Amino acid sequence: MSRGQGRSGWLFLAPFGLFYLAFLLGPTVWMLVTSFFNTSTVRTGLGSFAGFANYAEMLGRADFWSSLWHTLQFTLYTTPPLVILAFVFAVLTNRMNRGQWFFRLAFFLPFILPSATISLIWVFIFTPATGLFASVQQAIGLTPGAGVLASPNTAMIGVAIATVWWTLGFNFVLYLAGLQEIPRELYEAAAVDGASSWQQIKSITLPLLARTTTLVILLQIIASLKIFDQVYLMTNGGPGISTQVSLQLITGVGFTDNRLGAASAASVLLFIVIVAIAVIRQLVERAAAKREIGA
Repeated sequence: MSRGQGRSGWLFLAPFGLFYLAFLLGPTVWMLVTSFFNTSTVRTGLGSFAGFANYAEMLGRADFWSSLWHTLQFTLYTTPPLVILAFVFAVLTNRMNRGQWFFRLAFFLPFILPSATISLIWVFIFTPATGLFASVQQAIGLTPGAGVLASPNTAMIGVAIATVWWTLGFNFVLYLAGLQEIPRELYEAAAVDGASSWQQIKSITLPLLARTTTLVILLQIIASLKIFDQVYLMTNGGPGISTQVSLQLITGVGFTDNRLGAASAASVLLFIVIVAIAVIRQLVERAAAKREIGA
């Protein structure tokens, strides 16, 4: 590569680099710095040095741990169905000779809608007595209760259902793209050898989509751990704090209590949890791959 070509490459990268520094790397460094200070939204500057006091406070708060558990709970509710259903629907769609465009559109269309629209739709569905869910309960002879979102035992499940319906299309498209990269000749040869549809999926589809599955699971875990919009709009953390997630707690500490330093410390702790879970997931995947190679 000549010097002129290298300069042109850097010029093409410059706009993204500037946005990366201004909106991602810069705020991340600022968050880390302010977590050691008593920074506030009502005062200029960093404020007084706090050391690890903000971290100690967050680790000692019961609502921090409850919000972290609610975040993990939401992740457990949403990740398995978003991976399994996306794979199943992608396999079924890929086997269709006609009308694939319709199913691509049908599954992906909700994903492009804003979170506010999705939240309003599902709040209406879960409205007690008059919502669609209550109408279905009445139609099958059940008595509608106070509502899915009104109970601490079911509110997070309601948010998870809305999220699965909303974001399923993204994983569906990833799987469908991976399926279309698998040569048709492999399935034809397996069919000639007498392999059933399930045997073809087990022996051809699943192994060849292993990397896609790893990507989907990792992206889904990270996205679920960053949940905020749906909870804030559908339940606002309620009833009580039964659905309050980590980002909602961080927002409240930072912009309601005006304590940016403490909110930054909570953000760093959440970041550590996300990185730890992602690393553990990758290590487990590598260990499983090594066992398969050894076998």
